Amino acid sequence: MINGNNIIACNYTEIEGQAFTVADPSTGEKLSGEFYEADTLIIDKTLNAATAAFKVYKNTMPATKAKFLRAIANEIAALGDVLINRAVAESGLPVGRIIGEMGRTTGQLRMFADMVEEGSWVDAVIDTAQLDRVPIPRSDIRRMLTAIGPVVVFGASNFPLAFSVAGGDTASALAAGCPVIVKVHPAHPGTSALVGAAISKAAKETGMPDGVFSLLFDSGYTVGAALVKHEQTKAVAFTGSYKGGMALIKLAQERKSLIPVFTEMGSINPVVLLPGILDAQPEVLVAKYAGSITLGAGQFCTNPGLILAIRSAGLDRFITALGGAIELVPSATMLTPGIWKNYGTLAEETLAENGIELIAKSKLINTEKVNQSVATVATVSAKNFIANKKFSEEIFGPWSLLVVADDIAELEQVIASLDGQLTTTVMAQKEELPQYTSVLNALTEISGRVILNGVPTGVEVCAAMQHGGPFPSTSDSRFTSVGTGAIYRFVRPVAWQDWDDSLLPPELQSNNPLNIWRQVNNNWTKE
Repeated sequence: MINGNNIIACNYTEIEGQAFTVADPSTGEKLSGEFYEADTLIIDKTLNAATAAFKVYKNTMPATKAKFLRAIANEIAALGDVLINRAVAESGLPVGRIIGEMGRTTGQLRMFADMVEEGSWVDAVIDTAQLDRVPIPRSDIRRMLTAIGPVVVFGASNFPLAFSVAGGDTASALAAGCPVIVKVHPAHPGTSALVGAAISKAAKETGMPDGVFSLLFDSGYTVGAALVKHEQTKAVAFTGSYKGGMALIKLAQERKSLIPVFTEMGSINPVVLLPGILDAQPEVLVAKYAGSITLGAGQFCTNPGLILAIRSAGLDRFITALGGAIELVPSATMLTPGIWKNYGTLAEETLAENGIELIAKSKLINTEKVNQSVATVATVSAKNFIANKKFSEEIFGPWSLLVVADDIAELEQVIASLDGQLTTTVMAQKEELPQYTSVLNALTEISGRVILNGVPTGVEVCAAMQHGGPFPSTSDSRFTSVGTGAIYRFVRPVAWQDWDDSLLPPELQSNNPLNIWRQVNNNWTKE
């Protein structure tokens, strides 16, 4: 049975606050369970508990934190079909997608457990004293990364597991040594309640301080705003819309003490089709991109919402084939009625702009279900695209706009007009790439990940992944929200000067008791 009460410090609150429910987005039918909105008193208790827990949890030994992270993964996996079925019912996503997302969620928890247990991620740097240095002796200085404090995580609508309660933000914050307060996304409260219970159980089983985790419900924006503004919150992680992300940044800027707000706010992920590959295999490109545009009803932050190409006979063949493929894409349930409505409104408004021409819309609409996506592709000239900023706005859903340039110079002008992106992609034959070095350099400047002959959808969770780009795709392009690098959002460097060895953190002690890699007097060593 799903418990819809808020969780403060791994324990359920009494029933209080306004109750809300959720519906299956594919049918509109009400799902079981009532969920109770948090209030100001609950928020204060939550942050007080998190602050108290931080004093203990930040100093918890790496092996113990790793055990906690693995226990969370095990508890989530043990939920099995109960969690999968609820996530499917609340999101409208297919079973296969949720199973994959469940594997990603547990996998990244275990990945961070391995990283924390190994320990070298703290970037320990030691410069030993040089007392005989002239004219001034050098002190003994030792630096490492330490946890920043309680982190507020906002669940994302489009990833009810992998970017939600136990997703990458939570996993990386816990790995860093930070207690986490999750503000549940109102689109999937039942899924969130199940995962929240799993984390709480894992925390108790592994002896974590209770305040290491809390879960708060809200059907609107009040709780999220209060959490960001609370002075005991030390960092915020958010994945969602530009409007939502900027609202959180503004709230944080109004605080007495400034804190980092790490927002991933979407992207149109431009794809450049170079002439050589268009002339050689336009149909192959269509097969890749019709699927990528419409994957998950286009509800990915890496959806290829913009395709750029130079006018050619190969491009004409590509347009014809793409239109035919899009017409045969079946509709899919969108995550919420609000997302479905917004997608339809933005698509129709954009199609009404001067200079745009529809290529095709899906003809296979499931009329037995509600909130069904209509895959749509359109085209516009480079000149009109540059002149109208509306064409470069994200349309969250199965939409893509093809921009046609007359030559390389005009293609470069289109790229120069773009804002920061999560990804950019080049589809090309190897031998033609040297002719387009200026294009390739321009793409690198505006994105966090540059892809060759692939699709942007699908983000590998690994050490090398960069999921974050220049503003407005994210609020801080120096960091990633996917992969092991995500941990660095929630730490800060601290240096210890002239301390006795026994009083230092174990990562900085001279005998290296944790056997980690450290930079000692400019040399990397485990000695």
